[in-house]
Amino acid sequence: MTTPEQLPLDFEMRSAMSEADFLVTEANRDAVDWIDRWPGWPGPALCVHGPAGCGKSHLAAVFRERSQARIADTDTIATPSVDRGGAWVVDGVGSCIRDVGEESLLHFYNAVVEAGGSLLLCDREPPARWEIALPDLRSRLNAASAVEIEAPDDALLAAVLVKLLADRQLRVGVAVVEYVLARMERSFAAAGELVDKLDRLALAEKREITVPLARRVLSNDNTGEG
Repeated sequence: MTTPEQLPLDFEMRSAMSEADFLVTEANRDAVDWIDRWPGWPGPALCVHGPAGCGKSHLAAVFRERSQARIADTDTIATPSVDRGGAWVVDGVGSCIRDVGEESLLHFYNAVVEAGGSLLLCDREPPARWEIALPDLRSRLNAASAVEIEAPDDALLAAVLVKLLADRQLRVGVAVVEYVLARMERSFAAAGELVDKLDRLALAEKREITVPLARRVLSNDNTGEG
């Protein structure tokens, strides 16, 4: 049987929060390069955008480890007495604006800049699509550097699958990874759910993870191998 270590995957592994592995491929390399440039960004803020499950929050965790950034939750943004110095992460700008209002976010942004701090702003949509009516806030966010994380490509999803399987001390052949890769939802969350289901079914039936078993999991049919 071919072990996970033998899979011909082209990716780079980065140390992340809690010693997790952040996997770098062409889908996220530009965003990673921007994080690597901190604190040498051309401006105080960087906007990272991309679809759900593409790894924005994971990259934000890498940035937090690198910069000792704090999470700017709604209470923090709405509380002027909180020290604004240092680096900050706003994960989900659109929902943040809905929760605290544009004025509060503008004041927070200005205070961070005045304190010489940095802002990593994450959202599914690019800044140009954020629904912002306040001209001052829109001009500041539109002036920020922006970079996209694309939906996970095959190399990245394969690497994530192998890592998740290895974390559970599960060994599978290349055929299994290739089979599920061609049929699964393209997100990290889906990869985690799939590995969990594979592990549970294999453990319940006391058998290895094979293509037929994977086929049953993907079709939600756990009644027989077929």
